Amino acid sequence: MNYEYFPKLLRAALNNDRKNVEAIALMIGRKLKKEDPEVSAEIMKILSCSNAGADVLRSMEMSPIPVDRETRSQLVKLEEPLEIETPILSENVLNELLQFIQERQIINKFLEQNITPSNSILLHGSPGVGKTLIAKWLSYKLNMPMVTLDLANSISSYLGRSGQNVKSIFQYAKEQNVILFLDEIDAIAKRRDDATDLGELKRLVNVLLKELEDCPVSCVIIGATNHPELLDKAIWRRFDRNIFVPMPESVQRKDLITRRLGQKMLEIEDGVIKILVEGTDFLSAADVCKMCEHIKRRTILYPEETTTMSALVEYCEYVGLKTKEQKVKLCKLLKNNGKKMTVKKISEITGISSSSVDRYLKE
Repeated sequence: MNYEYFPKLLRAALNNDRKNVEAIALMIGRKLKKEDPEVSAEIMKILSCSNAGADVLRSMEMSPIPVDRETRSQLVKLEEPLEIETPILSENVLNELLQFIQERQIINKFLEQNITPSNSILLHGSPGVGKTLIAKWLSYKLNMPMVTLDLANSISSYLGRSGQNVKSIFQYAKEQNVILFLDEIDAIAKRRDDATDLGELKRLVNVLLKELEDCPVSCVIIGATNHPELLDKAIWRRFDRNIFVPMPESVQRKDLITRRLGQKMLEIEDGVIKILVEGTDFLSAADVCKMCEHIKRRTILYPEETTTMSALVEYCEYVGLKTKEQKVKLCKLLKNNGKKMTVKKISEITGISSSSVDRYLKE
């Protein structure tokens, strides 16, 4: 297979050049006919649907995505399963997810013995702990496309239309072999005893509860929320598994830093790695990963710096030294793990005056 076609295909796709996309895809399909006949056949099937004016989702044996009747906007976003690394999570959370995957893989054994397998998970935790990543990983492990509820298009100001949209989404999920991901589920599942909510939203909760209850075991539903306290109590009972995804502990933070820094990890002194791990106890997994990306970018921007120094500077900038407590903690971490780092050096790295650093170290 000649890979020179792929940059051309990418350019055509990003330039919205449908004619060239189809032409290049046709060449790739023909080239793959001997090397990988299954992929070649799938490419040809997609092109056949496209040329016939049909929705290309039919090539995946899937129906067109549901749309709002009035605006014709798509109610969900569809993502095909892509290979993804196992998320770095606490042992308890990972074990629950692996058990769920195992149940789905042997679903027929449960049904043969008249046992109902799990088909729904409610993920809750702070922003950035990995709830969306978990949903995508489950999509990959179960080899099921994921359709995500589009809140902007699903919630309507018109009486009754939001409920109808939710029904359409669930009907679609029931008919397809997909994972339905209800991100920010608290937006449509708020407590019905909340006096500040409009009657329309309360009716929407009733619709959602009924749809969740009527879902067949073949349908996989994943809900996610940053605000579990807002959810109606009945929603919790509709999900087979309620999983709290905590902020990463030191073990997970070290694994995250190791994975994201890659080879750069070997260039950073052990004492500074300890600072990166111990000094990020208030950061989410997403924030830890972003910090690592900042560190890697700095090593390219300032090649004259050591990677250790780049890590320290970016750490200080990213965590943001807003409180005295944070400043004291950082100064002591640098002093204890920085090979007898001087007060002056700590001041240069942190931007804290030397007199304040000296005072913090004595506290």
